[in-house]
Amino acid sequence: MKEIDKSNVLNCVETLPSVTVIKAKQLAAKARLFFLGLILCGSVIGLATAAENSPFFVVASDLPPTKLKQITPFKTLNVSIISPKFFVVASDLSPTTLKQLSPVKTSNVSIINPKRANFKQETVSEASKYLADWVVDSRDNQHLPFVIIDKKAARVFVFNAEGKLIGSAPALLGLALGDYAIPEIGNMSLANIKPEQRTTPAGRFVANLGRNLHGKEVLWVDYTGAISLHRVVTSSLKERRLQRLESTNPLERRISYGCINVPVKFYDGVVSPTFTGTKGVVYVLPDTRLVQEVFGSYDVDDSSPKQTLISQKDIQVKHLPQPR
Repeated sequence: MKEIDKSNVLNCVETLPSVTVIKAKQLAAKARLFFLGLILCGSVIGLATAAENSPFFVVASDLPPTKLKQITPFKTLNVSIISPKFFVVASDLSPTTLKQLSPVKTSNVSIINPKRANFKQETVSEASKYLADWVVDSRDNQHLPFVIIDKKAARVFVFNAEGKLIGSAPALLGLALGDYAIPEIGNMSLANIKPEQRTTPAGRFVANLGRNLHGKEVLWVDYTGAISLHRVVTSSLKERRLQRLESTNPLERRISYGCINVPVKFYDGVVSPTFTGTKGVVYVLPDTRLVQEVFGSYDVDDSSPKQTLISQKDIQVKHLPQPR
């Protein structure tokens, strides 16, 4: 087989709207340039027509192509044979799920075009972008709208189920730095919660609209822990909550007992409509813990193949867990 010129390969890559050029460059060095050239300039174009919105994967497998196509879920996927051991697959499965499936779980899988969140023109922290991209690429939101609360930036981002930003706003958060809530804090009166206990816990929460004790609508983030996202509370003038929301210093926005306070206009125009008639997922970024530790996330820009050795007797289709 004749080797494909690298410049021609990359030029071909740039004509494919759903392929990330950087990923292709990295794969060119890893997956034998002439194979990748054949994929990108030939096979993938055909697959793109059949599965326009599906991510593409390069799969290295010791199984013959006929066996690969006989194994679920590859029966229903677009599989293009590049060589006896290299395939390109167009799939709607998440990378996490794909890597759990036999025969892929004993093979190397490289993601060519990971899905990413669409922040539009919003300026965001690296942590928020990292997490939002992972949510979209892994489908961790289970096709539900989701919210990212960046505690260090004291800002809230609301996305639709596909990962497109609906809106963002500054937020008031728990007075104390920390990623855990003390046990039974949801049953304590506000007067008994000490300043150092007033944290906004980090983690992944399934959220629903509901009512608080005063009958006002809130987005319940952690009902048991009495953590909700709601319109800014202005009953205490000395707390200067409206002025704090306007501050450019994120530390000025640490004032609440743990709940997330947002501007009234943002709640009424973005949060409430987004969660009306549906639940969603709220991701609260940590103050001190590692993001990967809290969410089990990965960097979508890491294209290095990951190999997991599992016995072939474990062949089964595993599904991502339902939201907790």
